[in-house]
Amino acid sequence: MLEYPSIEKVIEFNLLSLHVIKAKKADSHQVLGWAKISKVLETCKNCQGDVFDKAVVLLKGLIQAHAFASGNRRTDFLIAKYFLVINGKKLRVEDNPKNAKVLLGVREGFYSDAEIKEWILHGKIKSFKR
Repeated sequence: MLEYPSIEKVIEFNLLSLHVIKAKKADSHQVLGWAKISKVLETCKNCQGDVFDKAVVLLKGLIQAHAFASGNRRTDFLIAKYFLVINGKKLRVEDNPKNAKVLLGVREGFYSDAEIKEWILHGKIKSFKR
């Protein structure tokens, strides 16, 4: 049986990401949508597929939900990583600032779910271009 992060854990990771990964002076910890987080977590739980398919739903869903005033992509990357770790798996994506562009592409719908899953599994994905 898979374990899932709670709404509180997602919010905690937002606060953590804003303190650890500083990007902008104006970053602030503010939840814009508890219901958005809850909906994504429910969608993840009900998703058919393996833990990696569910990680895609979690990552993509949270990024596109934009539930926080700041640090959405940072938070959502960390939550996807946490989800895999608590379920005995690894995120093969390097902790590298270059991946911020990939996360922007995820937010904008540039990547398919299959491409995101491949990135999670093997750390490789095509470059994001607008």
